[in-house]
Amino acid sequence: MPNPDIQVLIAYHSDYGSTEKLAQAIASGMRSAHNNVSVTLQQASQTTADDLLAADVLVFGTPVHMGGMAWQMKKLIDDAGSLWMENALQGKLGGVFASGSGFGGAGGGVELTMAALHANFLEHGMIVVGLPKNALGYADGGLHWGVYARTGNHEGMPSGISDSQLTSARSYGAYLLEIAGKILRN
Repeated sequence: MPNPDIQVLIAYHSDYGSTEKLAQAIASGMRSAHNNVSVTLQQASQTTADDLLAADVLVFGTPVHMGGMAWQMKKLIDDAGSLWMENALQGKLGGVFASGSGFGGAGGGVELTMAALHANFLEHGMIVVGLPKNALGYADGGLHWGVYARTGNHEGMPSGISDSQLTSARSYGAYLLEIAGKILRN
């Protein structure tokens, strides 16, 4: 196979497996949308600055912890501070996804979490991509910020991830690649 046109890194943390399932579904959507893409999935705690530099597209995923991202994702962001000083991630494409439970219909702070991830990408001069409302699965697994899977029951306990949420994640992966193709070819 020739060198891939697009290099993607999906860095995530997962507590109960739901965020990891979203990462896998996003990767699946990317691979089905583009013949010549290299997608790397890895834990945030295993991701280095070199990994971030090697990718054209960065996708960060996290469970929501008390209205914010998991500390493993925050540590990755903090460790990448030296890249900010060098403008090293400027012009790369970024996307985000999250899972969470919490009480109430809002998901325990998911919008704050996703906005914080977007803010990090914007600080680096990256181009952020949300999820359009006409994406397949959006009604059950989407927010304009990106893919979100509400994975808790009414008692706040993990209840798993639905097929429609995974459909949204696959749609998002394909959409990210569509946008990347437009941007990287110009």
